[in-house]
Amino acid sequence: MNFRRTLRRDEPEINFIPLIDVLLVILIFLMVSTTYQKFTELKVDLPGASPEQPGKRPPEILIAVSAQGRYLLEGATTPLSGTADLSAELRRLAAGNRETVLVIHADAGARHQSVIGVLDAARQAGLERVSFAARSDPAAPAR
Repeated sequence: MNFRRTLRRDEPEINFIPLIDVLLVILIFLMVSTTYQKFTELKVDLPGASPEQPGKRPPEILIAVSAQGRYLLEGATTPLSGTADLSAELRRLAAGNRETVLVIHADAGARHQSVIGVLDAARQAGLERVSFAARSDPAAPAR
């Protein structure tokens, strides 16, 4: 005979309310005890500049390089064909002035060798300052 009645066992439950209370107290404790510091950023003392009046620009020699590899110097109507002729003409136009700037206007379709020929002629003529001209808006048509 089984005098024991079957006891109904309850499933164990976890009560989350005290856990939430404890976590809330810990959170409040951390918020109160934490010190907030304002981190200083990297301080940079930038130099000041005042707009200067543009000084005297050095003399310029303009040269155009066509897509066919011909050189047009200072708007001359007859193009130069070789670097030797170009070097002699650059030397004549510079007249010994070491500050003269050679400005190269090369066509977009010009071969690299043609532009290198201008640089070589400038070296032979004693011109040390060379600049390349470019359009500010590449999509604009050439004038």
